[in-house]
Amino acid sequence: MGLHLRSLEMLVLLISFLWWPRLGSPLSNPETKPARALDATLQEYAYRAFLHPRTGIPFDGLVPPYLTGIEISAMRLRSGSLYHRGVQTFKEFRIPMGIREQPYVERLVLVYQNLGNWSTTYYPIPGYTYLAPIVGLLAYNGSDLSSTNLPELDLWAADDAITVKFGKISSRPDGSKPKCVWFDLHGQVNFTEVESDNQCSTYEQGHFSIVVESPPPAPPEVPAPPEEPAPSSRKNMPKVCTLVAIAGGGTALLVLLALLIFCAWRYKKRKRIQQLERAANAGETLRMTRVGSMRVPYAMATRTMPDLELDFSA
Repeated sequence: MGLHLRSLEMLVLLISFLWWPRLGSPLSNPETKPARALDATLQEYAYRAFLHPRTGIPFDGLVPPYLTGIEISAMRLRSGSLYHRGVQTFKEFRIPMGIREQPYVERLVLVYQNLGNWSTTYYPIPGYTYLAPIVGLLAYNGSDLSSTNLPELDLWAADDAITVKFGKISSRPDGSKPKCVWFDLHGQVNFTEVESDNQCSTYEQGHFSIVVESPPPAPPEVPAPPEEPAPSSRKNMPKVCTLVAIAGGGTALLVLLALLIFCAWRYKKRKRIQQLERAANAGETLRMTRVGSMRVPYAMATRTMPDLELDFSA
């Protein structure tokens, strides 16, 4: 029995340990919570800034550590004063006269939000890139500054529009056109034109920013096909041409040498004939006689008489 009881205690401790971070705060993991839960958390922490509340003075609040990067501020106003005077400057917002709220309250609190690097986490827009962080303006009942999880009042401008003037924005791609984006409290996304000096206009409360359409992703680079290796015949073509040239040149030299030898032989033979002719012309001139129809040379007499060898031994 004791062993089972101890196991049960360990199981309870384990479950408590796993759930303790979620029980410690209403938004322990912001990436998995909707934007409306974020608004409720920021309203609670903005109200904590009213240690010594004064009407018409903005008070900057502190966000929990897991929301570092988000800025909040709160301003408490009388409804009649807001309607007749408006608010000249409240962070990026300029609130004109003629602002109405529903339901009517005697005092209200304007809560300012700057989501900073959390903008794309809570308000992603596929196909668009933020040029400025999202800023929000929400109105709550200001009768009890210790209240939490308050619903937003329905706030709108009757005559002139509420203006949102952004400071320095990120550079945009060449040829792109920035747009104002407005997220209302119902999750609807609305786009309007950007006015001069990076300014947007609205007649209702909500969250605002400036975006630009994201350029389409560049197509992946196709690697160039590898060059086909040249056939061996093409690789050996220079060598073959060299060998053919050498062989042709050698053959031409041999032919030329043969011609030179033949010409030398002909020249030598002709010289020999000329020498024989000169030798013949230098000797005794033979007389010519006619034999039949032909003329032939003949000698007048025999210059050397032959010796007859007679054998009388027989």
